[in-house]
Amino acid sequence: MIKIDDKKCIVCGQCVKDCFLRDIEIVDNKVQTNNVTCIKCGHCIAVCPTNAVSIDEYNMEEVKDYNKDEFSIDSDNLLNFIKFRRTVRQFKNKEVEKEKILKIIEAGRFTQTGSNMQNISYIVVREGLQELKSLAFKSLKKKGEELISNTTSSMAVKRFGKLWIDMYKEHEESPNKNDKLFFNAPAVIIVAANTKVDGALASSNMELMTNALGLGTLFSGFFVMAAQEDEKIMDFLGVEKDKQIVTCMIIGYPDVKYLRTVPRKEADISWI
Repeated sequence: MIKIDDKKCIVCGQCVKDCFLRDIEIVDNKVQTNNVTCIKCGHCIAVCPTNAVSIDEYNMEEVKDYNKDEFSIDSDNLLNFIKFRRTVRQFKNKEVEKEKILKIIEAGRFTQTGSNMQNISYIVVREGLQELKSLAFKSLKKKGEELISNTTSSMAVKRFGKLWIDMYKEHEESPNKNDKLFFNAPAVIIVAANTKVDGALASSNMELMTNALGLGTLFSGFFVMAAQEDEKIMDFLGVEKDKQIVTCMIIGYPDVKYLRTVPRKEADISWI
């Protein structure tokens, strides 16, 4: 519920103008909140010049006043930071501190969601990595066998099937040496959400934070594939029934040093 501190409010109307759902209005020279269509996005909190607005279900101590030195990022530095990031598949045998994992999740928590649903779940796997890995390899092997036996599968698709079966066999022979799924990383963060867009947006910000913390990450599409329709994996992770796994972030300290950015195709842009 939105609350207005009448002692602080100067009835400037900024919250009214910025509320796109029109849940705030001025009546008899007093700001009034209806709390009917409100999605608790917090725009009214952010725009108020006198800090007169609060939402009772949030921790208002999290709110920080804008400070240019702490909040602004040079655009060229940001672009170079994005260009320099690399997908990492070589990790050091070093644990990732809990504080850093929580900071990565914090970057996801403050990412925008549709209708401000804030419907993202984060599942951190560390102690249970070996069990999760075993379940995933078995699931990929099964899917691979299904692809190969399917007479309608193309050769390209069957190659994936063979790859998954070979990955399973190699892992069974030497689990520590042949880990082509998690690459012996010390931690995995599973991002689950009601919609793929919300989960993907959160994951993107989380990746930026991962790199800012001196860590590396790999988005494992193979694991997401393994988890789909696999009840054992979903139960192991405790994914809620109304959510789907959107990304799997494999996280650790990089055991590789990159020295420059890489080229990319020209952007496909239409100016209309």
